[in-house]
Amino acid sequence: MIMDDKKRTEISQLGEFGLIDKLTADFKNGNAHTKLGVGDDAAVIDAGRGLLLLSTDLLLEGIDFDLTYFPLKHLGFKAVVVAISDILAMNGTPEQLTLSIGVSAKFGVEDLQQLYDGVRVACEEYGVDLVGGDTSASVTGLTLSMTAVGRVEKRRVAYRSGAKLNDLICITGDLGAAYMGLHLLEREKRAFEGHANPQPKFEGYEYLLRRQLKPVARLDIIEALRAADIVPTSMIDLSDGLASDLLQICKSSKCGARIYLNRLPISRETYALAEELHADPVVAALNGGADYELLFTVPLAMQEQVMALGGIDVIGHITAESTGAMLVTPDGSDIALTAPGFK
Repeated sequence: MIMDDKKRTEISQLGEFGLIDKLTADFKNGNAHTKLGVGDDAAVIDAGRGLLLLSTDLLLEGIDFDLTYFPLKHLGFKAVVVAISDILAMNGTPEQLTLSIGVSAKFGVEDLQQLYDGVRVACEEYGVDLVGGDTSASVTGLTLSMTAVGRVEKRRVAYRSGAKLNDLICITGDLGAAYMGLHLLEREKRAFEGHANPQPKFEGYEYLLRRQLKPVARLDIIEALRAADIVPTSMIDLSDGLASDLLQICKSSKCGARIYLNRLPISRETYALAEELHADPVVAALNGGADYELLFTVPLAMQEQVMALGGIDVIGHITAESTGAMLVTPDGSDIALTAPGFK
């Protein structure tokens, strides 16, 4: 039953994370093996010698993807990446996956076979087993629900809550490319709407398309950290954008942060398309989301070890909680980070 309008609070007033906090505030963990429930990238369960990691994600047609330009095989691949990225964000190794789908009448068996072909390719690439799921009819298009299972040694688990004063803030890969890839696809969709044989112009921006349609889960970074015996003090995957996800670390760790504009890794393709579309590449980097890179912190003394791994940039450091989370411009000005997030 929907609440009376007089008692109604719009979800947009709380935002995504405020809504989650509100709905789960009264839930308490009662089982001894539940080490962490809501509040991080994955739930953590004591499995004896190690920790079991569990995470669930949802992808909705018309909200998270548009099948006008999103091939089903790529969607299947991306669904796996979205799911296992949360396990990686706990410094864990993904092992199993369940996939449940809601399917409308517009899809045939061949369509779903393409979807599952993409799932299979991703599972093989990342060493993950598809072990179950559910299938249901849908009246609203295609819905995907993924649950990922992984493991991590107890001494290696990385929570959002472990960042310490003066820790270095590190980022893998580059930022904003997936967001600009989405803008490119949307632009071409609008340009060729109604055309029988559209010929979209993607030349020179193939990298941006890959970042949107076939993102990479950073299992390579987790394996490199393990080989170097580096355990991040905190970690999160970049699904909601650098600003939003860094603020989640600050909230959980009760700290502040300073990141430097001139240290943000942004690809030349992201800069080029942003200029063409009269957009700001820094906004794409801070708020774009869907990069699925890893944001993590390490003690200052580990800087050389981390940099030696390659593919990682140090973009700032952790500060006292009272200082807030700030973006520092080249002229030394501080700009408070904000997180638009889900509305």
